[in-house]
Amino acid sequence: MDINIRNAVIHNISGNSQDQLRDTIIDAIQRGEEKLLPGLGVLFEVIWQNADEQEKNMMLGTLEQGLK
Repeated sequence: MDINIRNAVIHNISGNSQDQLRDTIIDAIQRGEEKLLPGLGVLFEVIWQNADEQEKNMMLGTLEQGLK
């Protein structure tokens, strides 16, 4: 069975409000389950692909600081 995680995640959250998206992200982080990490990765990919260079640089700075 070939499952496309990207398509499944996007399909499951398409049309969600900002509050619903926030709840999804917070829930996934709080649960700390490894199986939820690919979904968070898909969300980050969507954010990255839709960000301009300034937003990407801001995300990279935040990530760099968080990993120190």
